[in-house]
Amino acid sequence: MPPSVRGAVGTLASGAYPTIVRRGGRATQWTKRPDLPAANAEPAIDAAVPVLVTWQHPATLSPNPFPTPFSTLNPEIGMTLALDETDRAVGGPDLPQMRKVRTSIPGPRSRALLERQRAALPAGVGSVLPVFVEAAGGGVVVDADDNSFIDFGSGIAVTTVGNAAPRVVQRAVGQLQRFTHTCFLVNPYESYIAVCEQLNRLAPIAGPARTVLFNTGSETVENAIKVARTVTGRPAIVGLDHAYHGRTLLTMSLTAKNRPYKHGFGPFAPEVYRAPMAYPYRWPAGPENCAREAADLLTDLLDRQIGAENVAAVLVEPIQGEGGCVVPAPGFLPAVARACTERGILLIADEVQAGIARTGDWFACEHEGLRPDLVTMAKGLGGGLPIAALTGRTELMDAVPPGGLGGTFSGNPVACEAALGVFEEIERHDLRARAIEVGRVMRAALLDLQRRHDVVGDVRGRGAMMAIELVKGGGDPSPDAELTGRIARQCHQQGLLVLTAGSWGNVLRFLPPLSIPNALLDEGLQVLGEALAAEA
Repeated sequence: MPPSVRGAVGTLASGAYPTIVRRGGRATQWTKRPDLPAANAEPAIDAAVPVLVTWQHPATLSPNPFPTPFSTLNPEIGMTLALDETDRAVGGPDLPQMRKVRTSIPGPRSRALLERQRAALPAGVGSVLPVFVEAAGGGVVVDADDNSFIDFGSGIAVTTVGNAAPRVVQRAVGQLQRFTHTCFLVNPYESYIAVCEQLNRLAPIAGPARTVLFNTGSETVENAIKVARTVTGRPAIVGLDHAYHGRTLLTMSLTAKNRPYKHGFGPFAPEVYRAPMAYPYRWPAGPENCAREAADLLTDLLDRQIGAENVAAVLVEPIQGEGGCVVPAPGFLPAVARACTERGILLIADEVQAGIARTGDWFACEHEGLRPDLVTMAKGLGGGLPIAALTGRTELMDAVPPGGLGGTFSGNPVACEAALGVFEEIERHDLRARAIEVGRVMRAALLDLQRRHDVVGDVRGRGAMMAIELVKGGGDPSPDAELTGRIARQCHQQGLLVLTAGSWGNVLRFLPPLSIPNALLDEGLQVLGEALAAEA
């Protein structure tokens, strides 16, 4: 169905023709009734005119919007506007919010582009779903073959506020027209400071805070470790099992999963240790013992195996994303924080995936009242533009000497403006509350699937960061990566973009943009249910 009319936009003063204004769609056919006078001849139509239209009846000259769908006008006028949905000029929230599969997946244009990719890029660069995107916004991604996918991925939690969100676009475009780069380390600019001021206010840091900007999640994690080692004078860093922190040498060393992130890339950085994660579904003694036992194992690692006096920081994800959307057992994170405080160890919260309103709070660690010493963030911060941040207690951040933090592109002015647009979108549309509502809808539907299919071993997550863990079923909790892959592929073929995750590759995780309409969210969950029923 064509896009909905959003309102009257003006008319021709002297005739009965529709007046068309540019709005990001295309009118590719204009027909008229041959029995009408020549005065009603076809008006000139630009090759890229939009879909917002009004008309005036010649008798009344009263403005009225076109009906939806755009089928026919008043027969006295005798004009029909046929919209070709295959050719939209722009994306963003004005895209038609519909699932639409017109070709095989991937379609012919995407397959042709994929061949070009294979000829130009190394084999190590792959895609979850190799359909080439031409537009995205609201809750959809539209590919080169005009297939429209319901988006349950958000570019891996990046476009949390929606793709091409208005305030993000407006601010970024305005900055592009002023200047694209100076390097903050050479000539500073106000937007960098404004982003830092916002994060100093929002981050759950105890006491006054300071922020520095970077480009990627990996960068900000590495710089958090630089700060921790500078402050404490200690070398060791402790991470958790099932963790993912990035693809640079140090963050790859901290990442728990070998393939595809680490295999063949060693040797890795020294003085990196790993403690068990409080993973309720997989804990041997059951979820009721998970938090206490996992905390005991962590303290044993600190005190006996490493020596707490050698540990600079413990690095935790309040919700593990790549690890399978694992929510730690309640009480585990506060126990880790206490253990760190008692031993003079810094606590770093990696909020790269879970932060910036995705879980219903600005930061996921707020759900358990956690007050880390340092917080890293990226992904959702820039609304699609590359920007990352490290926020920490003032006395810690100021311990690094001048010149020790920063980078050539860190805090690029266009990305800074985009981040300010993200803050505005979240506040203007109360997207934290929206994340809670999206999570409520998803959880209810996923629990229903679990009741109907014993291969759904676990349902977990917070806010708009949810997942199901798939197992063999029939009383066997063994991970079933093969089933997970089949269901993901079935979803893709039916126009639903989902992501796999987990240490065993047996988790489907769902990270929809908070701009997704309720009807599209419900439809996506229905497609998931049908795929599960077909493949399980």
